[in-house]
Amino acid sequence: MKELPEEEEEEEEEIPFRIKTYKKKELACMYNPNITPRCAIRIFTKWIKINKELLRLLTATGYHPRTRTFTPRQVQIITSILDIP
Repeated sequence: MKELPEEEEEEEEEIPFRIKTYKKKELACMYNPNITPRCAIRIFTKWIKINKELLRLLTATGYHPRTRTFTPRQVQIITSILDIP
């Protein structure tokens, strides 16, 4: 098979992270891309629970451990503490 010159190879463009509403599963998978979504959610929820400051700030915005959707404000809080996925 003929190889393409480097300049013609398709480059995988990295999409910049946007602060918007995210499903818990979607955000958890961004932080843990190499594991199953179920495990990613468990780990992500554990990170929130362990980080007292993060949990306190999220709770003030109406977060509950069974919350399935994060508001843009909650995503902003998460990324400010855990960094951008």
